[in-house]
Amino acid sequence: MKTINCISPFVLALVFLASGTAKLAGLEFEIVAFERWGYPLGFMYLVGVVEVVGATLLLSVRTRTLAAAGLATFMLGAIGTHVIHGEWGMLAVATVIMLMAWRTHAVERRRGPVPAAASVA
Repeated sequence: MKTINCISPFVLALVFLASGTAKLAGLEFEIVAFERWGYPLGFMYLVGVVEVVGATLLLSVRTRTLAAAGLATFMLGAIGTHVIHGEWGMLAVATVIMLMAWRTHAVERRRGPVPAAASVA
């Protein structure tokens, strides 16, 4: 279980970095999805920024707890979007990502505060 706890934040960071980068790059499949959902393209770029910043914050031990909680909460919007549009496969993926982020938050919170000398991840 310790190995999972150690690699989980990095896997999660990779997922959010890839997803956010795809949005910021304006990849066609992201544009099509946001248009299908009725969201403006500016919102797609905002989501991309939040995902990339969140991924970056997951990499630091000092910001990991807050980043994981924020990203887990942020994923509720994705879950709601997939429910509204009946995208059940994507709902399952978004739910797994949200649960993984929340678990990362819980594990990091249990560890407690990080001493200043150990703040570099």
